[in-house]
Amino acid sequence: MKAIQVLATGGPEALIYSEAAPPPEAKTGEVLVRLAAIGVNYIDVYFRTGLYPAPLPFTPGMEGAGVVEAIGAGVTEFKVGDRVCYPQFRGAYAELAAVPADKLVPMPADLSFEHAAGAMLQGLTAHYLTESTFPIAAGQTALVHAAAGGAGLLLTQMAKRRGARVIATVSTEEKAALAREAGADEVILYTKGDFQAESRRLTDGRGVDVVYDSVGQTTFDQSLGSLRPRGMLVLFGGSSGPVPPIDPMRLNTSGSLFLTRPSLTHHLLTRAELLSRAGDVLSWIARGELKIRIGATYPLAHAADAHRALESRATTGKLLLLP
Repeated sequence: MKAIQVLATGGPEALIYSEAAPPPEAKTGEVLVRLAAIGVNYIDVYFRTGLYPAPLPFTPGMEGAGVVEAIGAGVTEFKVGDRVCYPQFRGAYAELAAVPADKLVPMPADLSFEHAAGAMLQGLTAHYLTESTFPIAAGQTALVHAAAGGAGLLLTQMAKRRGARVIATVSTEEKAALAREAGADEVILYTKGDFQAESRRLTDGRGVDVVYDSVGQTTFDQSLGSLRPRGMLVLFGGSSGPVPPIDPMRLNTSGSLFLTRPSLTHHLLTRAELLSRAGDVLSWIARGELKIRIGATYPLAHAADAHRALESRATTGKLLLLP
Protein backbone atom coordinates (compact mmCIF):
# COMPACT_ATOMS: atom_id res chain seq x y z
CA MET A 1 0.00 0.00 0.00
CA LYS A 2 1.15 3.55 -0.72
CA ALA A 3 1.26 5.62 2.45
CA ILE A 4 3.07 8.39 4.28
CA GLN A 5 4.89 7.34 7.44
CA VAL A 6 6.52 9.38 10.19
CA LEU A 7 9.47 7.44 11.61
CA ALA A 8 10.82 10.36 13.66
CA THR A 9 9.15 13.71 14.34
CA GLY A 10 10.50 16.82 12.67
CA GLY A 11 10.02 19.08 9.66
CA PRO A 12 8.16 18.29 6.43
CA GLU A 13 11.02 15.94 5.49
CA ALA A 14 9.76 13.64 8.28
CA LEU A 15 6.89 12.66 5.97
CA ILE A 16 8.32 9.54 4.34
CA TYR A 17 6.54 8.18 1.27
CA SER A 18 6.38 4.40 1.00
CA GLU A 19 4.94 2.17 -1.72
CA ALA A 20 5.22 -0.92 0.47
CA ALA A 21 3.44 0.06 3.69
CA PRO A 22 1.47 -2.81 5.29
CA PRO A 23 -2.23 -2.40 4.44
CA PRO A 24 -4.65 -2.24 7.38
CA GLU A 25 -7.44 -4.73 7.95
CA ALA A 26 -10.96 -4.04 9.14
CA LYS A 27 -11.12 -5.42 12.67
CA THR A 28 -14.25 -5.82 14.76
CA GLY A 29 -16.28 -2.62 14.58
CA GLU A 30 -14.11 -1.15 11.82
CA VAL A 31 -14.58 -0.34 8.14
CA LEU A 32 -11.82 -0.47 5.52
CA VAL A 33 -12.04 2.63 3.33
CA ARG A 34 -10.25 3.09 0.01
CA LEU A 35 -9.52 6.79 0.15
CA ALA A 36 -10.17 9.08 -2.81
CA ALA A 37 -9.35 12.41 -1.12
CA ILE A 38 -7.49 13.28 2.08
CA GLY A 39 -7.59 16.57 3.98
CA VAL A 40 -4.41 18.36 5.06
CA ASN A 41 -4.74 20.23 8.36
CA TYR A 42 -2.62 21.99 10.94
CA ILE A 43 -3.27 19.16 13.39
CA ASP A 44 -1.22 16.98 11.00
CA VAL A 45 1.66 19.42 11.44
CA TYR A 46 1.30 19.22 15.23
CA PHE A 47 1.58 15.42 15.11
CA ARG A 48 4.46 15.55 12.62
CA THR A 49 6.50 17.92 14.79
CA GLY A 50 5.70 16.06 18.00
CA LEU A 51 3.71 18.92 19.55
CA TYR A 52 0.92 16.36 19.77
CA PRO A 53 2.66 13.10 20.75
CA ALA A 54 1.90 9.83 18.97
CA PRO A 55 3.61 6.42 19.09
CA LEU A 56 6.19 6.04 16.32
CA PRO A 57 6.01 5.12 13.54
CA PHE A 58 2.61 6.43 12.48
CA THR A 59 0.68 7.52 9.41
CA PRO A 60 -0.65 11.08 9.80
CA GLY A 61 -3.89 12.52 8.48
CA MET A 62 -7.15 13.00 10.37
CA GLU A 63 -9.81 13.16 7.66
CA GLY A 64 -10.67 11.52 4.39
CA ALA A 65 -13.38 10.44 1.98
CA GLY A 66 -13.68 7.32 -0.12
CA VAL A 67 -15.46 4.03 -0.72
CA VAL A 68 -16.02 1.16 1.70
CA GLU A 69 -13.86 -1.78 0.61
CA ALA A 70 -14.49 -4.20 3.48
CA ILE A 71 -16.29 -4.30 6.80
CA GLY A 72 -15.27 -5.89 10.07
CA ALA A 73 -17.35 -8.07 12.36
CA GLY A 74 -20.28 -6.38 14.03
CA VAL A 75 -20.64 -3.54 11.52
CA THR A 76 -24.22 -3.19 10.30
CA GLU A 77 -24.55 0.48 9.35
CA PHE A 78 -22.31 0.33 6.25
CA LYS A 79 -21.75 -2.04 3.33
CA VAL A 80 -19.11 -2.50 0.65
CA GLY A 81 -19.42 0.20 -1.99
CA ASP A 82 -20.83 2.91 0.30
CA ARG A 83 -19.41 6.41 -0.11
CA VAL A 84 -18.23 7.70 3.26
CA CYS A 85 -16.15 10.41 4.89
CA TYR A 86 -14.80 10.98 8.37
CA PRO A 87 -12.95 13.36 10.71
CA GLN A 88 -10.85 12.74 13.77
CA PHE A 89 -9.12 9.42 13.15
CA ARG A 90 -5.42 9.34 12.40
CA GLY A 91 -4.01 7.36 9.46
CA ALA A 92 -5.54 9.06 6.42
CA TYR A 93 -2.33 9.75 4.47
CA ALA A 94 -2.65 6.40 2.70
CA GLU A 95 -4.56 4.52 0.02
CA LEU A 96 -6.48 2.52 2.64
CA ALA A 97 -7.60 3.31 6.17
CA ALA A 98 -9.32 1.11 8.75
CA VAL A 99 -11.74 3.44 10.54
CA PRO A 100 -14.12 2.71 13.44
CA ALA A 101 -17.63 2.54 12.01
CA ASP A 102 -18.90 5.05 14.55
CA LYS A 103 -16.47 7.65 13.15
CA LEU A 104 -17.83 7.36 9.59
CA VAL A 105 -20.43 9.59 7.99
CA PRO A 106 -22.46 8.64 4.90
CA MET A 107 -21.94 11.04 2.00
CA PRO A 108 -24.74 12.70 0.03
CA ALA A 109 -24.93 11.10 -3.41
CA ASP A 110 -24.23 14.33 -5.27
CA LEU A 111 -21.21 15.43 -3.21
CA SER A 112 -17.66 14.95 -4.51
CA PHE A 113 -15.00 13.14 -2.50
CA GLU A 114 -12.87 16.30 -2.63
CA HIS A 115 -15.60 18.46 -1.10
CA ALA A 116 -16.44 15.84 1.52
CA ALA A 117 -12.82 15.47 2.60
CA GLY A 118 -12.43 19.23 2.63
CA ALA A 119 -15.49 19.67 4.82
CA MET A 120 -14.84 17.30 7.65
CA LEU A 121 -12.34 18.83 10.08
CA GLN A 122 -12.63 22.47 9.09
CA GLY A 123 -16.35 22.37 8.35
CA LEU A 124 -17.26 20.66 11.60
CA THR A 125 -14.90 23.00 13.45
CA ALA A 126 -16.57 26.08 11.99
CA HIS A 127 -19.93 24.52 12.87
CA TYR A 128 -19.22 23.96 16.56
CA LEU A 129 -17.48 27.34 16.91
CA THR A 130 -20.44 29.29 15.55
CA GLU A 131 -23.24 27.04 16.84
CA SER A 132 -21.93 25.95 20.26
CA THR A 133 -18.76 27.63 21.56
CA PHE A 134 -20.00 31.14 20.87
CA PRO A 135 -23.39 30.85 19.15
CA ILE A 136 -23.07 33.96 17.05
CA ALA A 137 -26.34 35.77 16.36
CA ALA A 138 -27.81 38.62 14.37
CA GLY A 139 -26.70 41.97 15.74
CA GLN A 140 -23.33 40.62 16.90
CA THR A 141 -19.90 41.14 15.35
CA ALA A 142 -17.22 38.48 14.93
CA LEU A 143 -13.54 39.02 14.18
CA VAL A 144 -12.26 36.09 12.11
CA HIS A 145 -8.51 35.66 11.72
CA ALA A 146 -6.93 33.88 8.72
CA ALA A 147 -10.25 34.41 6.97
CA ALA A 148 -9.01 33.21 3.57
CA GLY A 149 -7.87 29.84 4.91
CA GLY A 150 -10.01 26.73 4.78
CA ALA A 151 -11.47 27.18 8.27
CA GLY A 152 -11.68 30.96 7.99
CA LEU A 153 -13.74 30.90 4.80
CA LEU A 154 -16.18 28.44 6.35
CA LEU A 155 -16.35 30.37 9.62
CA THR A 156 -17.17 33.53 7.72
CA GLN A 157 -19.94 31.86 5.76
CA MET A 158 -21.46 30.19 8.82
CA ALA A 159 -21.38 33.39 10.86
CA LYS A 160 -23.15 35.18 8.02
CA ARG A 161 -25.73 32.38 7.82
CA ARG A 162 -26.58 33.21 11.43
CA GLY A 163 -26.99 36.91 10.67
CA ALA A 164 -23.76 38.22 12.21
CA ARG A 165 -21.44 40.94 11.01
CA VAL A 166 -17.97 39.62 10.12
CA ILE A 167 -14.69 41.52 10.26
CA ALA A 168 -12.00 39.43 8.58
CA THR A 169 -8.22 39.66 8.82
CA VAL A 170 -5.99 38.53 5.96
CA SER A 171 -2.46 39.20 4.73
CA THR A 172 -2.91 40.10 1.04
CA GLU A 173 -5.35 41.78 -1.35
CA GLU A 174 -5.91 38.41 -3.06
CA LYS A 175 -6.98 36.90 0.26
CA ALA A 176 -9.12 39.95 1.00
CA ALA A 177 -11.09 39.29 -2.18
CA LEU A 178 -11.72 35.70 -1.11
CA ALA A 179 -12.89 36.81 2.34
CA ARG A 180 -15.30 39.30 0.81
CA GLU A 181 -16.57 36.62 -1.58
CA ALA A 182 -17.31 34.45 1.48
CA GLY A 183 -19.41 37.27 2.92
CA ALA A 184 -17.06 39.29 5.13
CA ASP A 185 -18.47 42.75 5.76
CA GLU A 186 -15.10 44.35 6.48
CA VAL A 187 -11.59 43.10 5.70
CA ILE A 188 -8.40 44.20 7.48
CA LEU A 189 -4.98 43.60 5.98
CA TYR A 190 -3.03 42.92 9.15
CA THR A 191 0.21 43.35 7.20
CA LYS A 192 -0.63 47.01 6.60
CA GLY A 193 -2.39 48.07 9.79
CA ASP A 194 -3.28 47.41 13.41
CA PHE A 195 -6.26 45.04 13.45
CA GLN A 196 -7.04 45.89 17.09
CA ALA A 197 -7.32 49.59 16.39
CA GLU A 198 -9.24 48.97 13.17
CA SER A 199 -11.67 46.57 14.89
CA ARG A 200 -12.32 49.21 17.53
CA ARG A 201 -12.88 51.83 14.84
CA LEU A 202 -15.28 49.60 12.93
CA THR A 203 -17.33 49.01 16.09
CA ASP A 204 -17.36 52.68 17.19
CA GLY A 205 -14.94 51.88 20.00
CA ARG A 206 -17.08 49.14 21.54
CA GLY A 207 -15.11 46.10 20.41
CA VAL A 208 -16.26 42.86 18.81
CA ASP A 209 -18.41 40.25 20.53
CA VAL A 210 -16.15 37.33 19.67
CA VAL A 211 -12.76 36.67 18.10
CA TYR A 212 -12.32 33.33 16.34
CA ASP A 213 -8.53 32.94 16.41
CA SER A 214 -6.65 30.05 14.80
CA VAL A 215 -3.33 31.94 14.60
CA GLY A 216 -2.39 32.08 18.28
CA GLN A 217 0.91 33.55 19.35
CA THR A 218 1.14 36.57 17.04
CA THR A 219 -2.52 37.61 17.31
CA PHE A 220 -3.42 36.72 20.91
CA ASP A 221 -2.71 40.04 22.67
CA GLN A 222 -4.46 42.17 20.07
CA SER A 223 -7.33 39.70 19.89
CA LEU A 224 -7.99 40.28 23.59
CA GLY A 225 -7.71 44.00 22.98
CA SER A 226 -10.33 43.84 20.23
CA LEU A 227 -13.10 42.50 22.46
CA ARG A 228 -15.99 44.33 24.06
CA PRO A 229 -16.55 43.92 27.82
CA ARG A 230 -17.62 40.32 28.49
CA GLY A 231 -16.59 39.36 24.95
CA MET A 232 -15.07 35.96 24.17
CA LEU A 233 -11.74 35.01 22.63
CA VAL A 234 -12.10 31.59 21.02
CA LEU A 235 -8.56 30.30 20.49
CA PHE A 236 -8.92 27.18 18.36
CA GLY A 237 -5.47 26.89 16.80
CA GLY A 238 -1.90 28.11 16.84
CA SER A 239 -0.50 28.38 13.32
CA SER A 240 1.99 31.04 14.50
CA GLY A 241 2.98 29.11 17.63
CA PRO A 242 1.65 28.45 21.14
CA VAL A 243 0.40 31.29 23.32
CA PRO A 244 2.48 31.92 26.46
CA PRO A 245 0.79 31.55 29.87
CA ILE A 246 -1.24 34.57 30.99
CA ASP A 247 -2.41 35.90 34.35
CA PRO A 248 -6.20 35.37 34.59
CA MET A 249 -6.49 38.83 36.16
CA ARG A 250 -5.79 40.21 32.71
CA LEU A 251 -9.20 38.96 31.63
CA ASN A 252 -10.73 40.88 34.52
CA THR A 253 -8.96 44.16 33.90
CA SER A 254 -9.65 43.97 30.15
CA GLY A 255 -13.41 43.82 30.69
CA SER A 256 -14.34 40.53 32.38
CA LEU A 257 -13.44 38.71 29.19
CA PHE A 258 -13.96 35.04 28.43
CA LEU A 259 -11.16 32.88 27.01
CA THR A 260 -11.66 29.34 25.75
CA ARG A 261 -9.44 26.82 23.96
CA PRO A 262 -11.91 24.34 22.46
CA SER A 263 -11.33 21.26 20.32
CA LEU A 264 -13.41 19.36 17.80
CA THR A 265 -13.00 16.15 19.82
CA HIS A 266 -15.00 17.58 22.71
CA HIS A 267 -17.78 18.64 20.33
CA LEU A 268 -18.15 15.18 18.80
CA LEU A 269 -18.59 13.24 22.02
CA THR A 270 -21.43 11.08 20.69
CA ARG A 271 -22.30 9.58 17.33
CA ALA A 272 -25.52 11.59 17.34
CA GLU A 273 -23.50 14.80 17.64
CA LEU A 274 -21.19 13.76 14.79
CA LEU A 275 -24.10 12.91 12.50
CA SER A 276 -25.96 16.11 13.38
CA ARG A 277 -23.03 18.43 12.73
CA ALA A 278 -21.86 16.55 9.63
CA GLY A 279 -25.42 16.37 8.34
CA ASP A 280 -25.74 20.14 8.52
CA VAL A 281 -22.39 20.85 6.87
CA LEU A 282 -22.63 18.25 4.09
CA SER A 283 -26.22 19.14 3.23
CA TRP A 284 -25.38 22.86 3.07
CA ILE A 285 -22.54 22.08 0.65
CA ALA A 286 -24.66 19.71 -1.44
CA ARG A 287 -27.37 22.41 -1.77
CA GLY A 288 -24.82 25.07 -2.70
CA GLU A 289 -25.45 27.06 0.48
CA LEU A 290 -21.89 26.60 1.75
CA LYS A 291 -18.87 26.85 -0.55
CA ILE A 292 -15.75 24.72 -0.09
CA ARG A 293 -12.74 26.29 -1.78
CA ILE A 294 -10.12 23.71 -2.75
CA GLY A 295 -6.94 25.77 -2.73
CA ALA A 296 -4.60 23.08 -4.05
CA THR A 297 -4.30 19.32 -4.51
CA TYR A 298 -1.14 17.24 -4.21
CA PRO A 299 -0.29 13.64 -5.04
CA LEU A 300 0.12 11.57 -1.89
CA ALA A 301 3.85 11.31 -2.56
CA HIS A 302 4.12 15.11 -2.27
CA ALA A 303 2.65 15.38 1.21
CA ALA A 304 5.78 17.20 2.39
CA ASP A 305 5.17 19.91 -0.20
CA ALA A 306 1.61 20.30 1.06
CA HIS A 307 2.91 20.78 4.61
CA ARG A 308 5.46 23.35 3.46
CA ALA A 309 2.73 25.28 1.68
CA LEU A 310 0.41 25.13 4.69
CA GLU A 311 3.10 26.29 7.11
CA SER A 312 4.07 29.17 4.82
CA ARG A 313 0.62 30.65 5.53
CA ALA A 314 0.50 31.64 1.87
CA THR A 315 -2.29 29.19 1.01
CA THR A 316 -5.99 29.84 0.59
CA GLY A 317 -8.85 27.41 1.05
CA LYS A 318 -8.39 23.70 1.62
CA LEU A 319 -5.36 21.58 0.75
CA LEU A 320 -5.97 17.97 -0.29
CA LEU A 321 -3.87 14.89 -0.98
CA LEU A 322 -5.11 12.62 -3.78
CA PRO A 323 -3.89 9.01 -3.42
